[in-house]
Amino acid sequence: MAGVYWYDGTWSTEEPKILGPMDHAFWLGSVIFDGARAIRGFAPDLDRHCARAVASARAMLMKPTRTPAEIEALCREGIRRMGPEAELYVRPMFFIRKGLGAARPDPDSTDFVLAIYDSPLPAWAGFSAVMAPFRRPTPEMAPTDAKAACLYPNGARASAFAAAQGADNAVMCDAMGHVAEFASANLWFAKDGRVVTPAVNHTFLNGITRQRVLALFREAGVAVEERTVKAAELDTADEIFSTGNYAKVQPCTRYNGRDMQIGRFATQARELYWRWMQSQPKVA
Repeated sequence: MAGVYWYDGTWSTEEPKILGPMDHAFWLGSVIFDGARAIRGFAPDLDRHCARAVASARAMLMKPTRTPAEIEALCREGIRRMGPEAELYVRPMFFIRKGLGAARPDPDSTDFVLAIYDSPLPAWAGFSAVMAPFRRPTPEMAPTDAKAACLYPNGARASAFAAAQGADNAVMCDAMGHVAEFASANLWFAKDGRVVTPAVNHTFLNGITRQRVLALFREAGVAVEERTVKAAELDTADEIFSTGNYAKVQPCTRYNGRDMQIGRFATQARELYWRWMQSQPKVA
């Protein structure tokens, strides 16, 4: 995998070896990351991803060593280094080196690394999904207000469950049993001409791509509901689709064994997003 990495003032094409077994991030998971995209010179909402990285670090009791503007400048430099036609994943990360006592992180030991690497966009072909038994935690159970690495193992368990059923992704509910999201993206469905997405209740990440598509839908006059979603609603949905940074907009073409078509709302969301992205200036 071709990539460039920035750490401690230096760019490299080799992954920096920066953690040891006594580092707090290694053994207690004090790591946050954000995921942005660069797509053939466009870097949609890069500023918001960089700002969220800093906000996530603070939520995890860190002391960010870079401002959002400084992170964005580094991201832009790295994107340029990878060439104008590259499709990239852009991942700024903060992590904690030391602890105070047995477990509490030492904010003054916060460190930063940036990884930018080749990651082609998935084809517009659809994915399959099943409902998984694993749930998203509430804010008092886990740091759900951060894009924290420690939140992702349960999503990985849901993904593994889905794979064992022959599916590509999993739907996860929140602690109350309402639909929250896919294991790796935000969830939308359509029924009788209306688009629905679970209301933000701080158990899942209110994705930046989710926010962008929601705004684009509303600007286009599409009726969108943000509300509590019952699991049974997905069984009778006219279409289901996802939004997320990695794949942007993707249709679900098989859910819990039921084949589904790529619907007009998923198609419209993709078209609106691409049109908006291509109206933005490229990385200069």
